[in-house]
Amino acid sequence: MKILIRCATALCISAALCAPAFAQDSQVIKAEVVDRGVFAGDWVMVGVGAGYHPSYDGSDDYVLFPMPNAQGSVGGIEFGVRGPGLYADLIADGHSDNNVKFLLGPLVRVRMDRHSNVKDPIVRLLGKVDVAVEVGARAGVSFSKIISPYDSLTLSSDIQWDVAGAHKGRLISPSISYSTPLSTAIFTSVALSATHVDDNYAATYFSVDQVGSSASGLPQFDAHGGWKSYSASMLGGVDLSGDVRDGGWGLYGFVSYSRLINDAKRSPITSLRGDAGQWFVAGGISYTF
Repeated sequence: MKILIRCATALCISAALCAPAFAQDSQVIKAEVVDRGVFAGDWVMVGVGAGYHPSYDGSDDYVLFPMPNAQGSVGGIEFGVRGPGLYADLIADGHSDNNVKFLLGPLVRVRMDRHSNVKDPIVRLLGKVDVAVEVGARAGVSFSKIISPYDSLTLSSDIQWDVAGAHKGRLISPSISYSTPLSTAIFTSVALSATHVDDNYAATYFSVDQVGSSASGLPQFDAHGGWKSYSASMLGGVDLSGDVRDGGWGLYGFVSYSRLINDAKRSPITSLRGDAGQWFVAGGISYTF
């Protein structure tokens, strides 16, 4: 679910991508001038939606949950909701027309994996995992005008550590995404990503110790760190006025598929009680001003 929730940041219809992307019509393209509309200055998007994902990382039981969204840019500094957490890009080039933009800033998220909503009665016998609070940073670079005057390609990576003592581990998550408009009202983005974890993280969420084995009947398993999963995702957004430049109401939809690998897949928590294939779907409505 780490990959899934990380990909869910795309649920906020990012003006960092959408502003130049949506700002096009036949006259604009011919003149090669980008009319960014409401996104030319400070802006904020708020939204509400719902998602459907596995009840824990490796589960084959799914749960429905609410998903509030928020994203914006003030003074060129971009910020937003990132799953159950927040992030900011402190490099103030959000209002720039440069073809190359750099990303660097803090992120914080709350991880409740295996803390609640565990539907599998056998996995519940392993006990709850405490809520993790992960603090870290995101860095990357975005290139515009790859194929058309209004698309973008972003290479980035997140790194974060648990500071609440739940798993006491570290995650690194590189990703690549491509975003492009289909019209002045329709936007799409696709992304590929992966997650690498350390031994502490793997042991917390995928190991089964002697006590857990006795309680649940699952075989003992000693999980080690390494590449945990990879994923592919797609986001689509529609502006209800027909032109995203004027802000207002919009709809979005998101789908992601993540595949657990290595010890995350071999763990009996996944292999015997769950599924290495993890789907995440979501959708909602937003308002931009």
